[in-house]
Amino acid sequence: MWNDTDSPLGYLITFRCYGTWLHGDERGSIDRFHNRYKSPYLPRSDRRRDLNWSRLRSEPLTLNPRQRQSINLAVREVCVNREWILHALNVRTNHVHAVVTIGPIKPARALNAFKAYATRRMRLDGNWTEAHSPWADKGSKRALWNERSLTLAIDYVINGQGDELLDLE
Repeated sequence: MWNDTDSPLGYLITFRCYGTWLHGDERGSIDRFHNRYKSPYLPRSDRRRDLNWSRLRSEPLTLNPRQRQSINLAVREVCVNREWILHALNVRTNHVHAVVTIGPIKPARALNAFKAYATRRMRLDGNWTEAHSPWADKGSKRALWNERSLTLAIDYVINGQGDELLDLE
């Protein structure tokens, strides 16, 4: 059944750790000139990857269990403080997925809040000491317009991420 309101039932919000997926990577990438729905990724380019690697301010961030715990707590704190409904959360070693209902709020605000709270919490916990952000620019904010898409996103976040990591709840 389709949702006839002006607001999605929720969003699948994803953000990636700093330096973990550079343009030119063998997995492909998307840039501002090649960002159309369902279009293929840009192909591998060693030259582009090496150029982006040389611009990194620190090593790429792979989250350890303590950092993942800080992020988990921070995302949950955002949702409590803003009275958003967190349906699912999975903090991986190089990215974070959250399925959240935020009402009429623009999803970019939720993405930015998750990244800001997570950064602050990691700094408070002594898990991030770099001056720059631990996050790659931007992130994904997929609207979930009906119950089926919401259910599928929750299942993907909880069950579709590969091997289980240390339980953070």
